[in-house]
Amino acid sequence: MLKNRILAEKPQEEELKARLKTAREKLAVQQMQIKEHKLPVLVLLEGWGTSGKGSTIGQVIRNIDPRFFKVASMEIIREEDKRKPFLWRYFKEIPEAGKFVFMDSGWMDEVTRDRLMGVMDDDTYEKRVAGIRRYERQLTDNGYLVVKFFLHISEKEQKRRIDELKDDIDTRWRVNQADKWQNKHYRKCLEIFDKYLDATDSPSAPWYVVDAKSRKWAELQVLETLTEGIDIAMQNQALAVPVLQNVFPLVKMPKLSEIPLSEKTIGDAEYKEELKRLQSHLGELHNRLYRKKVPVIIAYEGWDAAGKGGNIRRITEALDPRGFEVHPIASPEPHEKARHYLWRFFTRLPRTGHIAVFDRTWYGRVMVERLEGFCSENDWKRAYNEINEFEKELSDWGAVIIKFWVHIDKETQLERFTLRQNTPQKQWKITDEDWRNREKWDAYESAVDEMIQKTSTAYAPWHILESVDKKYARIRALKIVIEELEKVL
Repeated sequence: MLKNRILAEKPQEEELKARLKTAREKLAVQQMQIKEHKLPVLVLLEGWGTSGKGSTIGQVIRNIDPRFFKVASMEIIREEDKRKPFLWRYFKEIPEAGKFVFMDSGWMDEVTRDRLMGVMDDDTYEKRVAGIRRYERQLTDNGYLVVKFFLHISEKEQKRRIDELKDDIDTRWRVNQADKWQNKHYRKCLEIFDKYLDATDSPSAPWYVVDAKSRKWAELQVLETLTEGIDIAMQNQALAVPVLQNVFPLVKMPKLSEIPLSEKTIGDAEYKEELKRLQSHLGELHNRLYRKKVPVIIAYEGWDAAGKGGNIRRITEALDPRGFEVHPIASPEPHEKARHYLWRFFTRLPRTGHIAVFDRTWYGRVMVERLEGFCSENDWKRAYNEINEFEKELSDWGAVIIKFWVHIDKETQLERFTLRQNTPQKQWKITDEDWRNREKWDAYESAVDEMIQKTSTAYAPWHILESVDKKYARIRALKIVIEELEKVL
């Protein structure tokens, strides 16, 4: 892509000035249009050291109201970043609907740098590239405009800029060891960059190679490409996105109606004995998890009044309180609703060695949002594959993913609803929405069956907890968590 690329010819000075003026004015108008269209725009600037990424961003953002954009410098990787999934620090920076985010370096820079330094093997590289392709496609499928620029300069031009910066006492700090190493190994870097650009170039998020020898010419190329992309994205907003087939191995699961519930019980004496034994064992495993830096994600879904809260409590009672966090998930806040639906879950992921427990999860997309009409049919149909991809990214990171559906029958739910309604201390647990959802039991059951069939993957299978007897469900959940943790430890 770089070696054989024929770059656009720089126009004469007068034409350059006129086109710059037009492009700047157009972007100034478009900032209000993307707000009206609720179009989120992510602009990624990658390129050679000293190619002018920062100064190009500085010129472009002068045409935008500061309230509508954010600049994220991603070159420095912090300790917190190293203890989260690779894409975490990029996903958390994605813009809200109607706003811009400009990234000064990003996922390309991180991957190619590790590759050049020899700290990333072939298998890890392929997984990273596959994850990046999925990440970019998910953003564009969910309405984002992703515009990726690579600022290209020759080996000779880079050397000239490095020397010029080093010769001035006020600018020599801008030249780092990585810039000098890159110039010394220019051909090796060119090979790695070329391979990466080819592997991650796609119709929905193509690469634009910018001739960055002249700063004004670089600015014009970025501005004209960006403004054209915004126009096209606003025109295409109403178009449906193809629903991709699942490519991940699935575990065959029964329908909810096929699961026997009545015989799944446990006596009080056995419950107390098993609870004490299993919680003690889980506490020991938690210490080993922390020492070995293994992240764990426990996801709970289930019928209202099925016993999720009590089940979660018996798990967390066994854990060091410094090493876990429970996330009760309710309706999204406005700033969450304005982003990709997985954003609020990605930003709540645990650090390595820690446990995150989700009381309700990303599966709301294919249940509540589907049945209540909070997203389009195209949105929830795409979500099965998007969720499998999300969990694959977590699995590749090394996370243990344990997913529970806490299951009861309709009669048991009615008994528990009635008890809550008639018990003053428990009335806070029952709402009008619970009764309204109960009327849609059959529709929810059908949606849950489809969800479990399509998202029970080999790396993140579903576990059905029979919870007519809550004590039985608690013991079974503890046993499953212990079994899954012992596998990885």
